[in-house]
Amino acid sequence: MCSVPPSKSLTSDGCFYMGLGHEEGFGAPCLKCKEKCEGFELHYWRKICRNCKCGQEEHDIPSSNEEDRKVGKLFEDTKYTTLIAKLKNDGNPMYKRNVMILTSPVPAKNITIDTVTYEWTPPVQNQTLARQYMQMLPKEKQPVAGSEGAQYRKKQLAKQLPAHDQDPSKCHELSPSEVRHMEQFVKKYKKEALGVGDVKLPGEVEVRASDENNLKNGRDRGTSSAVGAMEKSQNQKASQYSCYHCKLKMEEGDPAVYAERAGYDKLWHPGCFVCCTCSELLVDMIYFWKNGNLYCGRHYCDSERPRCAGCDELIFSNEYTLAEGQNWHLKHFCCFDCDCVLAGITYITVNDKPVCKSCYMKNHAPICQGCHNAIDPEVQRVTYNNFNWHATRECFLCSCCSKCLVGQKFISVEGMLFCSVQCKEKMMS
Repeated sequence: MCSVPPSKSLTSDGCFYMGLGHEEGFGAPCLKCKEKCEGFELHYWRKICRNCKCGQEEHDIPSSNEEDRKVGKLFEDTKYTTLIAKLKNDGNPMYKRNVMILTSPVPAKNITIDTVTYEWTPPVQNQTLARQYMQMLPKEKQPVAGSEGAQYRKKQLAKQLPAHDQDPSKCHELSPSEVRHMEQFVKKYKKEALGVGDVKLPGEVEVRASDENNLKNGRDRGTSSAVGAMEKSQNQKASQYSCYHCKLKMEEGDPAVYAERAGYDKLWHPGCFVCCTCSELLVDMIYFWKNGNLYCGRHYCDSERPRCAGCDELIFSNEYTLAEGQNWHLKHFCCFDCDCVLAGITYITVNDKPVCKSCYMKNHAPICQGCHNAIDPEVQRVTYNNFNWHATRECFLCSCCSKCLVGQKFISVEGMLFCSVQCKEKMMS
């Protein structure tokens, strides 16, 4: 039995853990596993369900203010504070999503109103432009309330902008040094990489000179260059602009997405404003710019810091381990099934996850067709047509005459082995 303060929560195995938002979404069905999952129950330090091992974003968790709080905290102390509001009750920043409701009369005897609600739209004053932008997104990614697109947006908010990439309180037992390094990291990326896309018609945007030295060479000369660039931009047709991602021409009258950190000489089709790593649409046009590429929050952080494959958090400690091509906190290199620490003991990789030998034998080991026991990973086995045998004379033998077939030719029929056609026919008759 674990002995801990009563402020902690009780797990199904009788132990207690410190909360990391574990009450949120409890019991929600898994969209991936369906009825195989008993309902969402957050693991006490992994960011997955204890029951089905799927991520929180794979579960149908009812919408709450948590995502808006998370994005609000991301924009705090940045130039994007116009997109947040401070809550009166606790003073925490809350993301002010731009929601758009479209209504259109439907021809009928009794006139009714058809209403479409977008859970997010670009924060622009021109509603016609915002509507054009939304219609240029793939249908399955348009965040219409109650649709597949709304579910996609919710999943990407969780995946691309994990709260534990910016908020130390959402992480598992960080030391004071780790908290300090994380806060410095977050402050740095807010200053140098974080941005929000801007939707405009191509001809409306001034092409800003990338070489700032023009302004240093003389005030008049610099002003003249800027004015010239602006006039050139206004006179160009949209067809003369190409998407930075797909390189195709922009259609005249279509909105484009700009990223201030990339410079206003670059623009994207709405559906091309994607992360360079995962190729997913950048949720709510929130991007991170680095070395000429757009990143979502997760993959920008991955490019800067190692990420623990156990807890999914960024690693800010000096000591960590590399195993199976992935990084791990020392305390999180654990069995994926029972959470025992794997340092110094035998483990087996199952679906890219390390599992201790005991859990492997209990939950994952192939079953021998001969003796019907689990096959130890350290002994030789024979696998054929998804059937397995110990590679011994006691197990890998003819189902008719019991001749040992190790190193011999054989015939396999639905898990049965035969040394010859005669034995097969005799057994099958």
